Amino acid sequence: MSDNPSFVLRGIEDVVYEQRPIPEPGPDDVIVEVKKTGICGSDVHYLVEGRIGDFVVEKPMVLGHESAGVVSKGRAVLVISKRWPYILVDLVGANVKHVKAGDRVAMEPGATCKRCDLCKAGRYELCADIVFAATPPYDGTLARYYRLPADLAYPLPENLTLEDGAMMEPLSVGVHSVSNLGGFRTGQSIAIFGCGPVGLLCMAVAKALGAKRVIAVDIVPQRLEFAKNYAATDTYLPPKPLEGESKVDYSRRNAEQMKEQLNIQDRGANTIDLVIDASGAEVSIQTALYIVKTGGTFVQVGMGAPNVTINVALIMVKELNYKGSFRYGPGDYPLAISLAASGKVDLKPLVTHRYAFNDAITAFKATRTGKSEDGKGVIKAIISGPE
Repeated sequence: MSDNPSFVLRGIEDVVYEQRPIPEPGPDDVIVEVKKTGICGSDVHYLVEGRIGDFVVEKPMVLGHESAGVVSKGRAVLVISKRWPYILVDLVGANVKHVKAGDRVAMEPGATCKRCDLCKAGRYELCADIVFAATPPYDGTLARYYRLPADLAYPLPENLTLEDGAMMEPLSVGVHSVSNLGGFRTGQSIAIFGCGPVGLLCMAVAKALGAKRVIAVDIVPQRLEFAKNYAATDTYLPPKPLEGESKVDYSRRNAEQMKEQLNIQDRGANTIDLVIDASGAEVSIQTALYIVKTGGTFVQVGMGAPNVTINVALIMVKELNYKGSFRYGPGDYPLAISLAASGKVDLKPLVTHRYAFNDAITAFKATRTGKSEDGKGVIKAIISGPE
C-alpha cells in the first residue's frame, strides 16, 4: 500500500498532490513522518523559474527541505508485485542507535557521500555527490514520509516545538555564515544587508554570540522596523539612486552616507568586523566592501544575479576575507539547536503564517508575493502535515 501524499512540482507554475511510494530505509536510515515544513525562497524559485543556476527541474520533484518530524513507528507495508503483494519493512535502520521511533527530530536535508576529500575535511556541504532535498533531481520533504540518514536526524529538546525544528534549517544557514565562515566573536560588530528570513537569523545568531553592534540594512522601512525590534541594534535605510547614477557611483555614495550616519570607521573602535550580504543585490555587495573594516570579512549568502561588478582593489588593499556561504556544514545544526533551546535565539516571531498541507498552493502564493490575502506581510510560512 502507498499512503504518502506529496506536493509535487511538475514544471513551471505546475504543482499537484500525488501519492508516492513509502521510501524503504537502509540500515543507517530512518523514515521520518514529516510534521512541519517551512517554505524557502529556493522552493519558490523552482516553482516560478524551474531552475536555480545549473540546477534544472527536468522531471517531477517533491518540494520542501525545511522540515521537522517524528521518527516513524512500526513497519510499513510496501507493494512489490501481484505475485508478491507486500513485504514488511522496519522504519528505523538496524544500525541506528541515537534516535528511536517516536523521537521528534529536526531534519538536515543533505545526505553526502562521507568518503570524498571535502567530506573528510569537514566541508561536507561541498560534496559533489550530495543528495539535497528539493534540489533537482532529488525529491524534497513536503510529503508524509521522508527517508533520512539517521546522523542527519537531530533530536529536539523538550522545550522546542516541531515548528522550531523546521526553523533549524534556515537558522543553520545563519550559523554557518556568521559563526562558521565569518568567525564572529563576542564584542565584534556586524552589518547585514537584507532583512528577509536568512538576514534576520544572521542578526539573531550575531546577537546570541555577544555582538557589540548589529546593523540591519534594507530598502523596506517595515522590514527595518521588524529587525530593530527583533535583533538589530541599528538600522540603515539606503537613499534612492540619482537619475543617471551608475550602480558603482551609487554604492560609493551610499557607503559614505552609511559611514557618516552610523559613525562607521575603517580602523579603530567603530569598525564593522563582518558584513553578511543576505540580499543578493549588486549595490549591497558593492557597498559592503566599502564599509567593512580593513582586514575584515565579507560573506555572501544571498543569491542574486550571477555576475556583478565589484571593486577588486578594495579587496586587495584592505586584505579582505571574501567568502561564499553554501548551506551548512558540520556542527551548524547542533549549534543552531543549542542557541534556540537556550533561549538565545527566539524563532517564534519569524513564523508569520501557518497553513495545512492541503493549502500548500496558497502558502506558496503568499510567500511568493510577500503577503497573504489579508495583506499581512510574510516572513516565514510553515506548512503542517500531511496529517
